[in-house]
Amino acid sequence: MSSPKTNEIDPLLHPLQVAKLLAVSVSWLAKSPLTGTGPPFIKIGRAVRYAQSAVHEFILSQQRLSTSER
Repeated sequence: MSSPKTNEIDPLLHPLQVAKLLAVSVSWLAKSPLTGTGPPFIKIGRAVRYAQSAVHEFILSQQRLSTSER
């Protein structure tokens, strides 16, 4: 996974933003850590946030060339 430059902080996205970006429900996003199907997340206290670069990498990792690929 690519990381931001050392002096820059990777923007953190709210679950609503990520759900909209991925075109999934907030409920699916909340359940995804249980099944390991969603993007990596960050916990700050009780709040869940997603690093923008991690969401980008997750999207790229979902690309497939064939319907038979997992």
